[in-house]
Amino acid sequence: RGSSVPLGAPQVQSSPLRCLTLQEKLLSHSSQLAVPEFQVSLVPQLARSICSQLQNFLRNKFPELPFGRLSLSGALLDGLEVLAADHVHLMLPLVLDAGLWSLISGEDTVVRNPQYWMIKRIDLGYFPRGCSPWDRFMVGRYLSSSVLNETLHKLLVASINWPAIGGLLGCAIHPVVASRELKLEVKHDQVDLSITLLPVVEMEDKVLLAVPPEGPVENLWLESFYRAEVSRLKELDAADAGARQLCLRILSGICKCQPRLHKLGGSPLSHLILHLSDTASDWAQESLADRFQQVLEELVASLEKGVLPCYFNPKINLFSGLLEEEIDEMGFVLYRAITEPEVLLK
Repeated sequence: RGSSVPLGAPQVQSSPLRCLTLQEKLLSHSSQLAVPEFQVSLVPQLARSICSQLQNFLRNKFPELPFGRLSLSGALLDGLEVLAADHVHLMLPLVLDAGLWSLISGEDTVVRNPQYWMIKRIDLGYFPRGCSPWDRFMVGRYLSSSVLNETLHKLLVASINWPAIGGLLGCAIHPVVASRELKLEVKHDQVDLSITLLPVVEMEDKVLLAVPPEGPVENLWLESFYRAEVSRLKELDAADAGARQLCLRILSGICKCQPRLHKLGGSPLSHLILHLSDTASDWAQESLADRFQQVLEELVASLEKGVLPCYFNPKINLFSGLLEEEIDEMGFVLYRAITEPEVLLK
């Protein structure tokens, strides 16, 4: 057969495909992490509607308890969510009289854990039991996170007409009966959403959540640094046009997609990036690959030691709740990624 190419025609050389750099792969990967636009608008709207219904119910059910205004919290609200807007927190503030309550550090309790606090009732001689509306949730002389959670759990499961509220809002709402957490599962035509209710006390510059550790300890409150983490990251990025939040979103997406890395998502990553910001000055987007690689190396080093200090209180080890097997599994995945970071982006 004769060739269709005329004699003497110049031969077109097929150029070899150029290999993408890690920097290009990271930027390409980050563009795939965006939460669908309809979820970005629908989820907060739906959660706020549920929030409003719950607030009204609490006011009617417990008019004597000074709950503050319920508000939404979580990565979606701070522009840090990736892939899907499938969970959000409802923060339920307890307004305490500072003259009747004081904080005791977890270091000074039986758990010897500085991330937990106890809220102690004081001046019972002058202001006997009953002077504070929160006294009903005391165990001994301490405000019990467990007793409060049990009360709210019964309320969520048995007292609120969720089918009626769901019908009003165009969705199905189911309280999770078996969970230790105060959790609602919401099914909408366009999204499935998990909502966690978190009672919170703000005292003495501390943000304390009613999330006691597992076991027979019922009076402990967990200190949360989430608001401080996000605020500091945004502040640093604003000061030097940095890519810390972009780096965090990429890492969060990796942890969300890899079951063995789930427990690294969120706070541990934020704190590690904040620690690195104290030593690595160049966080421009052009240096994203270098910083990403550095975060992986620091993560592996921290896992080997089993210690990741909290950025705001170095006495707190953010890895203290991990099992040895979990640490080994995470270390195995990330150790390989140090020499071949692209494996995490597949």
